[in-house]
Amino acid sequence: METGLQLDVLIYPDEVRLATPEELGEWELETASQVSIQTIRLFVALYPYNPAAMSPNPETAAEELPFVPGQIIKVFGDTDADGFYHGESGGLSGYVPSNMVAEVSIDDEYLKHLLMQQGFLPVDHTGMSLTSIQSDVACLPDDVVVQRMVALFDYNPWENSPNMDSDVELDFRSGDIIYVMGDMDQDGFYFGDLHGRRGLVPSNFLQSFPWE
Repeated sequence: METGLQLDVLIYPDEVRLATPEELGEWELETASQVSIQTIRLFVALYPYNPAAMSPNPETAAEELPFVPGQIIKVFGDTDADGFYHGESGGLSGYVPSNMVAEVSIDDEYLKHLLMQQGFLPVDHTGMSLTSIQSDVACLPDDVVVQRMVALFDYNPWENSPNMDSDVELDFRSGDIIYVMGDMDQDGFYFGDLHGRRGLVPSNFLQSFPWE
């Protein structure tokens, strides 16, 4: 039986030579840092963005990504010095202004299901079904309209609420997906559900995130 000897080499324009252990260590560290920089995150667009008309940098607007509210954007790494992410969506790639998007919490099982369907996340074959995901919503009365919304800002009822009974409100973070049930009350609050927690949520902290 033949055996092969595996050697690590460095290739230069004018030579090929064996790599030293020190050089291999440096290469591994550089590769690891590049992988961490390219960590993939998912964001949802909060507002419409047309770079040609809205970009603060007209000279580089052609390199920016246009989007509409509710659009999911795959982002690589952190913001640059100008506050832009680099991301892709809908087959296009470009720079994304960080103040126009919010990171998506994929703890939301229904949203995770949609993202798997759309190819943003690897498919989970553990038996998750859309029926089981929505079973809690399905038990609501037929005349109750359920809307899906995304949080625009962080909300802490004990700090931000105008109401005395803030303990009946939900706290949430920017990018959380909240299911609101029924109509808004006279104080501008919905009754919502966030990961099984239910309570009042202020409408001015939310934006509609339409069902796919």
